[in-house]
Amino acid sequence: MQIEVFDPAMCCSTGVCGPSVDPALSTFAADLDRLASSGVAVRRFNLGQEPTAFVENSDVRELLTTGGESALPIVVVEGAIQSSGRYPTLSELSTWAAVPVASAIEFVVSDSASDACCAPAGTVESEASACCAPAQPVSMGHRSSDTTACC
Repeated sequence: MQIEVFDPAMCCSTGVCGPSVDPALSTFAADLDRLASSGVAVRRFNLGQEPTAFVENSDVRELLTTGGESALPIVVVEGAIQSSGRYPTLSELSTWAAVPVASAIEFVVSDSASDACCAPAGTVESEASACCAPAQPVSMGHRSSDTTACC
């Protein structure tokens, strides 16, 4: 399963950077991370950094031609546009990807404050680190990243 997100021009690949972060972008980035950790291949393209990806996808190109930048973000699942002009919810993303994803985060705390872990329900702590195993990285455009941090 693959989800591609065609974002408007932003300062970085996720838009979750700088002094004033849009809460919708933070939530959406976290939702994509959760899908990636469930095995979904997630790729994001930023119009300001990777305009070629927008031109190469004929459906995205056509939607931008008719709707302009207000059509962004565009979410494509397995080659079909599922959403445009807004960031979808985790529920919508998980339905489109056919992956059940819990909507709440469960806090798992051990007896020792030094080895506490916060993770989605059902996640097992890594014995080596005393915290959760790392999630699958979200691919930002054509490059794969080991982290979702930017700026």
